[in-house]
Amino acid sequence: MALRTLQKWHGAGNDFLVDVIEHGTATWWNAERARAVCNRYTGVGADGLLLATLGSHVEMVLFNADGSIAEMSGNGIRCLAAAVRRATHATWSSLTVMTEAGAREVSLTMNVDGGYGSVTMGLVSFEPVLEGSLGVANVGNPHVVVLDDATWSDAEREARAAQLSEQIGGANVEFVTPLDRRRVRIRVIERGVGWTLACGTGSVATAAVCHREGLCEDDVIVENPGGPLRVQLADAQATLSGPVQFVANIEWLEV
Repeated sequence: MALRTLQKWHGAGNDFLVDVIEHGTATWWNAERARAVCNRYTGVGADGLLLATLGSHVEMVLFNADGSIAEMSGNGIRCLAAAVRRATHATWSSLTVMTEAGAREVSLTMNVDGGYGSVTMGLVSFEPVLEGSLGVANVGNPHVVVLDDATWSDAEREARAAQLSEQIGGANVEFVTPLDRRRVRIRVIERGVGWTLACGTGSVATAAVCHREGLCEDDVIVENPGGPLRVQLADAQATLSGPVQFVANIEWLEV
């Protein structure tokens, strides 16, 4: 048996379990255990499991709900930083986190159980446009952005997402509706997760593609089903801002 003490956080409804681990501690988690704890029916339930390893710097590993590894999460990294701050009783307002996509700087303004933060998301790069998409962007992880059609059913969206994602070996797919020059609305099917209430990297990718296509400004609010996120673009670099909210402390016992 193993007992793990976790924190649960969410950013605009994009929810994560976080295990804060001391440097040098052997990693107990694997794909099977991540799937078990993220299961919404037989586990705790989450879009992903975040491992925060403390040392001279903080390292982040993200398991998707299906047990696969994700390179980066804009909402997840804010949740991870907030969980580290809470676990260590720290008072800092910024933290450098090493991810699979490189170093990211997280800034947080916190109260007891929540707050607001921003993340330097790094370079947004564009890939060749796929037929049926508005564009393809990489934000440390791959995204396909599709101009949404109100006549499509969710089953049609899922089929389109699967077909587009498969063409580039797996990707998050964002369905976007431009609202005005400073606001767009998205719905996201995340690789390894499915439909999510919010996607930080997806919000950045969507804003970047829409800005390239002349559909929005370089400072845009991305309306996710779980709440708004702000994306600021400058010289192909992006900053993502949004909320973080503590949900609960969890004791996970696996036999």
